[in-house]
Amino acid sequence: MWTARGLVDVYLLVFLHLGSRRVWISPSTVQPDSAWVSLQARNFLMVAEDMSLSSEYLMRDNDAKFSRQFDDVFKTSGIEITRTVPMSPNLRAHVERFIQTLKFECLNKFVIVAEKHLDHICRIWSRHYNEERPHSSRDHLPPNFTAPPEEATTIRVSDIVCTSKLGGVIHSCSRRAA
Repeated sequence: MWTARGLVDVYLLVFLHLGSRRVWISPSTVQPDSAWVSLQARNFLMVAEDMSLSSEYLMRDNDAKFSRQFDDVFKTSGIEITRTVPMSPNLRAHVERFIQTLKFECLNKFVIVAEKHLDHICRIWSRHYNEERPHSSRDHLPPNFTAPPEEATTIRVSDIVCTSKLGGVIHSCSRRAA
């Protein structure tokens, strides 16, 4: 992020529920210490509970920010912590791919000027990712889509409504409401 003092690194924490492909992106920070990471873990568990997402395992890397306090947040919820082998990003391929998608399809198109700006962009992107963006591993349905798709029918072009978000970075189309 660009500030009056120059370029500053801003950090996010991403949780991806592998079974549903739903993602949750934490609010950003410029000082990601173990207390901040633990707070984001608690926030994620509350969101996961609201979305009825159950988990047995949490896979994480060996960053020092993931302290015992972070692990305890998950262990008290009955979630087993699995640490990956150092320098093995392919063991976290799904979340690494999501981060790449977030960067290339969204964040690289903006000049971030404040943490709130980044949080706003990530909130809209994660909503799009979870509710509108098709996923090949889910028969081209978004993660939050739970009902079976309707039978394919021919529709008129005039019955399609397209919307854009984030200044045209995100486009989505749907049927016009009856």
